[in-house]
Amino acid sequence: MTVTRFAPSPTGFLHIGNLRAALFNWAIARKAGGTFILRLDDTDAERSKPEYADAIQEDLTWLGLTWDRFERQSDRLSRYAEAAEELKAKGRIYEVFETPVELELKRKKQLNMGLPPVYDRAGLKLSDADRERLRAEGRKGYWRFLLDQTRIEWTDGILGPLSIDAASVSDPVLIKADGQVLYTFASVVDDVDFGITDIVRGADHVTNTATQIQIIEALGARPPRFAHHSLLTGPQGEALSKRLGTLSLRDLRREGVEPMAILSLMARLGSSQPVELCTSHEQILAGFDLSTFGAAPTKFDREDLWPLTSRYLAALPFERVRDDILAAGVPGELAEPFWSTVRENLRTRADIAGWWSVFRDGAEARIPDEDRAFVETALGMLPPMPYDAGTWEAWTEAVKAATGRKGRGLYMPLRLLLTGREKGPEMADVMPLLQKPPRLA
Repeated sequence: MTVTRFAPSPTGFLHIGNLRAALFNWAIARKAGGTFILRLDDTDAERSKPEYADAIQEDLTWLGLTWDRFERQSDRLSRYAEAAEELKAKGRIYEVFETPVELELKRKKQLNMGLPPVYDRAGLKLSDADRERLRAEGRKGYWRFLLDQTRIEWTDGILGPLSIDAASVSDPVLIKADGQVLYTFASVVDDVDFGITDIVRGADHVTNTATQIQIIEALGARPPRFAHHSLLTGPQGEALSKRLGTLSLRDLRREGVEPMAILSLMARLGSSQPVELCTSHEQILAGFDLSTFGAAPTKFDREDLWPLTSRYLAALPFERVRDDILAAGVPGELAEPFWSTVRENLRTRADIAGWWSVFRDGAEARIPDEDRAFVETALGMLPPMPYDAGTWEAWTEAVKAATGRKGRGLYMPLRLLLTGREKGPEMADVMPLLQKPPRLA
């Protein structure tokens, strides 16, 4: 059975970059009828916060990316200790004592000599007496995984055949001096224990994947299938990392972006398929194909979310927006014709209230000086309320005959008079919804 996972760290809010991994892993599981696990990688007790853990779950629920199983790494610390003992017994992890300053000095020396800055495995040469002496000096040991210095190869689900020489990579630190289990190790233990079969994550994890394949094998398990999606950039190709503070999912939600607009864009962005609006999760899944994604950095422009949001709203049946319309104050008997009138003129749901405000209170139109005399004449010819579906045509024909105006010069000032806006719904549909006669500002 296919089992995937999304494993964010609750050290901040989810942003648009995180979403790709969540969406891809969710889609793979759902298409295969498998299991999607939400796992919080919260072994960093100092930086992990309950409010972020709650926010992650809220954001995924808002998007409809539901999970079948929920796990927290902080609940599994004893399991990591067991796995560490297993690797110690196999001679695959070893204790080291270098400080960050000492490691940096080693790194600079290697670079000056034209050598790759790879850990020199000095910890392997320490005797028991050396380790005791270092502890007596006040040093605390931490633990590295002993890589088998061969070439690590796998076929990536997006990048294709990959190969990394383990000799070019430092033995990764798995457990810090304070006992904190690091991502590299905890993630592997979880993936093994939970039977993860497929993992999609960012291309910045390729080296991690190479070392984790060896750790998985050292634990006696078979590595899952890996795929690494491209990293997002800004619309001009600039690094997106500097702008992520404005791209959190909760901020986009607050601004009115619809969940299906986000999912529709992210399910195709960076693939060979064109972005198409999907109105359901079933459509997202039907069009999702991991093999169509490429390795090149993927440009993301948040402005692309607004047309998709508008189109999604326009496609919604009345029943799906009834509550929003009634909450805006639209009387029940006008709710459905109101929606039919404004549905194609919304940027976000917040615009529902804006349009009803215009219809309910009347627009305080600011007419250009060159049109003011014309509008005053037209206003004097407007029949009394209530208006009906034929009022607009009858009125404009009468004004046209009286003033000689036609085309844009006729219709635009009158639309501005009635709605205060130069663009909007068909005026024949607007007229029956107006609750007050227009007035000049």
